Amino acid sequence: MDKTKKILIVDDEPDLTFACKMILELEGFVVDTFNDSMLALSNFKPNYYDLALFDIKMPKMDGFDLHNEIKKMDNKIKICFLTASEEYYEHFRKAEFIKLHKDMFIQKPIENKELVNRIMKVLNDR
Repeated sequence: MDKTKKILIVDDEPDLTFACKMILELEGFVVDTFNDSMLALSNFKPNYYDLALFDIKMPKMDGFDLHNEIKKMDNKIKICFLTASEEYYEHFRKAEFIKLHKDMFIQKPIENKELVNRIMKVLNDR
């Protein structure tokens, strides 16, 4: 049985998805990336990914709406949100997504080692 952890990254910044993919693949993860949330949704593979990382602010469909749609297809997937905005980060941590654990929110920019550590923590915790 394949024990390699599979990660989906959706962010409208191609440089960020490329960098994250490279970092995580060096750590042994299998990584798929999309820069368009609608394309990510239409290509989503239920029961395939262990973790998804979604940017919060994206055109067409934001990370929270993408979260809701993905959870309808695969309620076991773990999802973390990426955001560069402290205000946005705090607002949604306190608002509709307050029930999500604080570790589910990752603030950009983030050091490579810290990104890997946070992902490992989320994968191992729940």
